[in-house]
Parts: sequence; structure tokens; C-alpha cells
Amino acid sequence: MVRWCVELFRHRDRHRNATVAIPAYRAVAAVVAIVGACAPAPDESRTDTLPFGHPDSVLHWTPEQQRAGFPNYDRLFGTRVVPASSVPRALPEAGTGLDDLGYEVDGATYSLDDFVRHNEAAGLIVVHRDSVLLERYSLGHDADQWWVSYSVAKSVVSLLFGAAIADGYIGSVDDPAADYLPLLRGSSYDGVTIRDLLQMASGVAWNEDYTDPTADVSLEIGMTNFERIRFIREKPRVAPPGTTFNYSTGETHLAGAVLRGAIGNNLASYLHQKVWEPFGMESDANWRLVEDSGPEHGGCCVSATLRDYARIGLFALHEGRLRDGSSSLPEGWMRESTASSPSNDGYGYLWWLSDDGSYSAYGIFGQLIHVDPNRQLVVATHGLWPVPVDQARSAHRAAFLNAVKQAVDAR
Repeated sequence: MVRWCVELFRHRDRHRNATVAIPAYRAVAAVVAIVGACAPAPDESRTDTLPFGHPDSVLHWTPEQQRAGFPNYDRLFGTRVVPASSVPRALPEAGTGLDDLGYEVDGATYSLDDFVRHNEAAGLIVVHRDSVLLERYSLGHDADQWWVSYSVAKSVVSLLFGAAIADGYIGSVDDPAADYLPLLRGSSYDGVTIRDLLQMASGVAWNEDYTDPTADVSLEIGMTNFERIRFIREKPRVAPPGTTFNYSTGETHLAGAVLRGAIGNNLASYLHQKVWEPFGMESDANWRLVEDSGPEHGGCCVSATLRDYARIGLFALHEGRLRDGSSSLPEGWMRESTASSPSNDGYGYLWWLSDDGSYSAYGIFGQLIHVDPNRQLVVATHGLWPVPVDQARSAHRAAFLNAVKQAVDAR
């Protein structure tokens, strides 16, 4: 297998800009997509000593388990490290902050302190024109700690699909997903394109109810990668591809496998190569693995510091442009990936869209990267919500974001 991997990467580099990969490359890349065979070993430093009876039940952790677990995924699960940049990108202080910021919900007025307390914001950062306007930590959290992103990682995967197209590993989002993940052939995913996966519009059934222990999103927890792909591919088709939006973490697990098949490498290494190193991320990150030494979760679980959450937002805001003037993304990729989908005008390529042209990466339990290109604004949070999804906390978050935008407009 080691010799195959060496040969895979040699062919990958030789055919970097080819529109059609050679068969030998595709064959071995398919192995990488399924089992992560060419991936380096995961981080072995975890101790499994945190207060957990069964750490896989992440949807049902107690508040004590959340506070211990969210910054310590590497101690509970297999993870793959994304090394810090050799030249970190500075985030200077803007000088004038937002400490007096207020906002309203249902006729009541709230302060910044109220927001941090009400929304269990373990970390909150506001960056305007590449400078920090506001940075707050609470609940024992600090600037040096990782925090798991949950579905914020989906938007990171969207960025990596753009990089793979720029590098020539993927021809187009209109390519059939099965071209890069042959296990999908003969399943409900036959005829589903990469675009369909990125827009959550495969037409394949999936239940994402986090409160239902019998839902698909709960059943897949703890499955091996092979088991998970088989489980997803056997779900029935309920609508033609591209016509119906259905939020599916299973779909993004397949998207991650498709991406690994295309690049012939693991996602953490590609994230380091295309984003973390060249854009200047300050700290190491890590990405949870489906199983030890296996592939990363395509729809979940990049852990990073709050400032590097903000830098992810800045990478998107700057459309992947790097300090040397080059770009990791194709021209126009962010406009394309944050355009409304035919099946949901509030969703793009794994980004949630707002009417003012801004877009967001949301994760359960209050994780957020919000990008407003018109205002050159990024807001990120490390959240500790006691439940995965909460309408009241979401309303406070939306009102807070609006207040930040008003304050930025008035500067």
C-alpha cells in the first residue's frame, strides 16, 4: 500500500492540471476516498480521561461534558492534525471596540454581556477590515484553546472543493459524484452531481432530527467509514436530483469521500496545503476521524481556535487570495458557492445565505462563522448551547449580528 500511495502522489502531481485523470490514479484515489489508506497516522496524544461514560453520544452530552469535550476532541477521538502556518497572519486590534453594543429581541433591550451570557458564547470575535473590533471569552475558555466546529466544517469542505477545481483534480461541480466515488454507482446516488451534494439536493432520503435517537444522523454515529457509506448509499431516492433541499450530514460525509477520491489525499493535509499554511493560520487545528487512521468526517468536527475561525472567514471574504497574490480558489468561486440554490434560495454550496449578501457557516450548539463581504466583516463564535438547535438563542444571535452591522455602518 505504501508503494501505491507513493505512485498515486507522483501521478497526481504530474497530472495536476489534467481534465481527465489517468485510470491508475483514479483506482488508487478511490481507495483513499473509502479508507484513507494514504493518510498519515492520527494524533495519538488523546487520553480519554475526561468525564464521559460514552463519548460517541455527542448529541446528548451534559453541560459538564460539553465544556470538557468541545475543546478536547483530540483527547476523546481519533483526530488528524492541521499544522499551524509557518508565517501566521496578524489580526491587529482596531483600537475602537464594540463594548457598548446593544440589541433588541421582542421589544426588550440587551447588552453585549447579556448576549455572551444568554447565548453561552464561550468565545466571540468581530473582525472588520482585517482588524479585531471585539474579542471576548467566557465559561473558562480562552484564546489558545481549540473548539469543535460541528457543521461549520461543511463550509470548510466547500472551500476545499473550490481548491480541488482550481488544482484540476475535479473538472466541474456538474461531474457525477460517482466518477470520484465508484461505490455510489448502482445506488440512489447514481446521477447525483457534485453540485447536488454541495446544495443538499441529491433527492435521497435523510432524517437530521438531532433529538430523535432513531434518526439517520444519530444512527450513523459510531459507524465505521465503510458502514456509513453503505448506510447512506442504501437510503431511498424520494425526489429527482437537484429539485428538493434536505439538510443531510450524511450527504456531506459522501462529499468528503468524493473530495478525497479527487485529490488522492486526506482532507486535513489538503486543508493545511490550501488554507492553513498559505493564508497564515496562527495555531494547529485538528479534524476528527471517522475511525482511527481513517478518513475525516466530511460534515463535521474541525477543531480550531477562535482567531483561526475568524481567519477561515477572512479566507472566504478575500475569495481565497493569499499573501503572495495567488489564490487557492477559482476566480468567482465564492460568488458561485454563495449563490442561491434552485432547491433553497437560502442555501449555497454548504453555506447558509442572508438577504444582505452575507453568508454563514453554522454548527450545532452555537458555532458560527459569519461573513459579510459588503461590510468586510467577519463574526465568529465558539458556542456552548445546551441543545443542538435553539430558536430563542438563534433569534438573539441574529439580532446581535444586525446590531454589529449597524455599528460598523456608523463607524
